[in-house]
Amino acid sequence: MNQLLRPSETRGEADFGWLKSKHSFSFGSYFDPNHIGFGALRVINEDRVAPSAGFPTHPHQNMEIISYIVSGGLEHKDSLGTGSVIRPGELQRMSAGSGVRHSEYNHSDTDPVHFLQIWIVPEADGLKPSYEQKAFPDAERRDTLKLIGSRNGREGSVVIHQDVDLWASLLSAEKSVSFDIKPDRKVWLQIVKGKLSVDGLSLAAGDGLGLLDAGKIDLVAQENCEFLLFDLAA
Repeated sequence: MNQLLRPSETRGEADFGWLKSKHSFSFGSYFDPNHIGFGALRVINEDRVAPSAGFPTHPHQNMEIISYIVSGGLEHKDSLGTGSVIRPGELQRMSAGSGVRHSEYNHSDTDPVHFLQIWIVPEADGLKPSYEQKAFPDAERRDTLKLIGSRNGREGSVVIHQDVDLWASLLSAEKSVSFDIKPDRKVWLQIVKGKLSVDGLSLAAGDGLGLLDAGKIDLVAQENCEFLLFDLAA
């Protein structure tokens, strides 16, 4: 198994008091030439934002920006006129395209918000900015792989303007799922909670694993586990 292991404790870190963030790939002031990205997958930041704090209005261009909420609520506002609160079980996709401005704040004044901020390089520059948010209840992700993002929005997934499928799972202890990595594809696994065995390799919360060879992989929950699987062009 040709793989790229990214243990949680080796990730880049940022601590601004109101924001504590861990970076799987180079981001902001953190740069690691060995971890720039993984194919079109450019950013996975695990962010924890203090109550009532957040990111004031700022611009983005030419990036697919995805928010996956672990706990709490994230309040989003943008120059497209969108205003929403994103909660666990929901996925937000904002295509920055030719240019958009947005803000993200913790919706609560008492509890932190914990989420993954994911950036994917789009298939073309200058796309029309757009926004999409969908709910994927626990029951749809329980003990299976649920498609939550794709290029064509199939099976009710959000549209990602890139050749990528994003799968999510809530896998109960000792349950297993399999995934077939097709030729000319590669996979990135990101563990959100719990522990997962990948063909015998044990991964814990915060760990990432890139898989570069085609073939079937077996994913077994060593304890209740939440994870994301990115299927990307090699």
